[in-house]
Amino acid sequence: MSRQDDSLMLANVSRRGLLKGMAGASALLLAARWDSGLANEKAQFGAGAMPGGWVDNPNVFIQIAADGQVTFINNRAEMGQGIRTSLAMVAADELGADWKRVRAEQAPADQDKYGNQNTDGSRSMRHWYEPMRRAGAAARLMLEQAAANQWGVPVSEVRTGVHKVMHPATGRELGFGELAQAARELEVPGRNALILKSPSELRYIGKESGLINGELKSAYPKAVDGEDIVTGKAIYGADVELDGTVYAVIARPPVYGARIRSVDDSKALEVPGVQRTIRIETASQPAAFNPLGGVAVVASNTWAALEGRKALNIEWDLGPAGDNAGYDSEQYRQSLEEAAQSPGRVIRQSGDVASALESADSRVAATYYMPHMAQAPMEPPVAVVRVSNGKAEAWAPVQNPRATRDGIAGVLGLDRENVTVHQTLLGGGFGRKSKPDFVAEAARIAREMNGTPVKLQWSREDDIQHAYFHTVSVDHLEAGLNADGKATGWRHRTLSPSITSLFAPDPEHKGEFELGMGFNTLPFDIPSIRLENPPAPAHVRIGWFRSVYNLPHAWAIQSFAHELSVAAGRDHRDYLLDLLGPDREVHNLEVGDGWNYGEDPNLYPIDTGRMRRVIERATEEAGWGRETGDRRGLGLAFHYSFLSYTAIVFDVEVSDDGDLTIHRADIAFDCGPQANPERIRSQLEGACVMGIGVALKSEVTFQDGVAQQSNFNNYLIPRIADAPEVVRVHLIDNPDDAMGGVGEPGLPPVAPALCNAIYAATGKRIRSLPVGDQLRSS
Repeated sequence: MSRQDDSLMLANVSRRGLLKGMAGASALLLAARWDSGLANEKAQFGAGAMPGGWVDNPNVFIQIAADGQVTFINNRAEMGQGIRTSLAMVAADELGADWKRVRAEQAPADQDKYGNQNTDGSRSMRHWYEPMRRAGAAARLMLEQAAANQWGVPVSEVRTGVHKVMHPATGRELGFGELAQAARELEVPGRNALILKSPSELRYIGKESGLINGELKSAYPKAVDGEDIVTGKAIYGADVELDGTVYAVIARPPVYGARIRSVDDSKALEVPGVQRTIRIETASQPAAFNPLGGVAVVASNTWAALEGRKALNIEWDLGPAGDNAGYDSEQYRQSLEEAAQSPGRVIRQSGDVASALESADSRVAATYYMPHMAQAPMEPPVAVVRVSNGKAEAWAPVQNPRATRDGIAGVLGLDRENVTVHQTLLGGGFGRKSKPDFVAEAARIAREMNGTPVKLQWSREDDIQHAYFHTVSVDHLEAGLNADGKATGWRHRTLSPSITSLFAPDPEHKGEFELGMGFNTLPFDIPSIRLENPPAPAHVRIGWFRSVYNLPHAWAIQSFAHELSVAAGRDHRDYLLDLLGPDREVHNLEVGDGWNYGEDPNLYPIDTGRMRRVIERATEEAGWGRETGDRRGLGLAFHYSFLSYTAIVFDVEVSDDGDLTIHRADIAFDCGPQANPERIRSQLEGACVMGIGVALKSEVTFQDGVAQQSNFNNYLIPRIADAPEVVRVHLIDNPDDAMGGVGEPGLPPVAPALCNAIYAATGKRIRSLPVGDQLRSS
């Protein structure tokens, strides 16, 4: 059925409520739009910095067909976080749909029609929850009015059941499909006419199923695509196959910014199956989402293309790479640690820190290091592109369809209207697939293939060695303590290359949005605070990685807070709660506009009371203070990020040989209202395991500008043996607060909590990640 010909579109535009759209036949189609006052989608990563910069009007669609089938159009990327199910579930619950008659359809890339489709920043549900409920409520009210008209009764006498509208007084009922035709003829109710269901009327929202922390919960709808995923029917990027497809891989410059001096492809062309090679010019720096350049090998199959790439003889010109060609990550670390000893750009200041440190009864200082990391999603980048007759069509697992569409248009010199992007399922993303350089590469190759579709496949080695790397970071902290062990002065210098170096000349300082990720939002009640940001130039592509700059900031601050508690001879939990001071809300900081994820601070203040509650809940559930035995200990950390609050306690044991066992993790989490608790739990469980990898294993190093890791044999990620024996998630429901994010906030406190637990077990202080073999000497 064509939504354009056989349906009615109803649009909720801005604050004016739902407006009537174009009529069709036999189906009802609803669209809900959030305006900038309700969904502040300002670019968190710098205004105007990103191609296809974020827009303030995401559209969502609900279609009811004549046979009763309800289809929800999902415009955010599904990469394992369950947004395709969660958004459909919210609207279905408000509508009253039978989950067995619900399906979800992925929207193509069209920001003008579907609004902002960029899936990152942990904001899909918090920006879409209310519009989806309003759209469901509008559709329900229209169905009720259509039924009341048919029966000749007041609409107040009818009510919606499960996938039907009923007249209790006479026992009459009509299904959704039977009413869709009549409903489309009605005026669309204004927002003031909408009545959302009470919590007691909801069947799905906020509900859980299965065995949760040892307790059996109620039934819950299955994932809309769960069966397809587990049976292999779901379509990921690598599953797309078009008739006549050729396959390509690219030999990219080993150093960021290097160019081809010469290439001999004669041996490559002798490989059976190889058809041709194509030179791709290196993008000028900053490269943004443009191709890195290199030589593409096109073949009849991927294996032949890979073998052909091995046979290429390329001489690289490192001159255009400048200082990148000499980048050595160990030397760079040393330079940052030296720079951390000198003052930097002042970001926030209160009181006289110099005097507080000078007059303190004791002083504590520490420097913390976090290395580069690669996102390394399970599915490496892949894209299929076909270019013919002045048009391009792409299939790819991307988080940012608009930037993908714009990137293809830019590479090919086409108008955006002539580019179609189909968003497949993502086999993981973690921010890597927000940067669609790999699709632009495929488009560049496809232009040369005269209408033949091209599948460009990145190998795991390509993915790790040519990533948009998580920033390296050095953080130096000093504090003064009085005779009672209380902090009277706090100085923190943070040094990291900035993501904005991708889009503009390297500023060598973090941007406001980066500083707002747990640095200038320091919640501690300390009389004198000075936060500084010395310069740190970028020598590789820096990109967002799950939780972004919250990772190094939380790692340093939560580790240092533990060091202070040890110096003061105090219990860590009690000391943290004292650092927080009295419960209060922070609505504004004089540190620029980027400190609160683009959201209104009056709607989303930093609430130290909520911080206190997650700390208390996590430690209570973990049995904080209990005897653990020799070489076993508990470690705690908390963090505020993406408008949510997380605390975690690890119970770990370290053998005499330095082997680490994580017995248990207790995670307390407060994101305000909970739309889909089951998915919240899975996100936190996944963040826990990923964070263990950040703490223990993952690191990319550079010599002469070249990444030294290439696959999972030397870029290490957590294995089953590294995971906790038990992960317990303790959700704190605050239905009256604004909804926060879920996908990223679970990650930042993991590394410091784990290392604090290691200290409790062994007395060994970890200040450099990954932990690696440091425990062997404990």
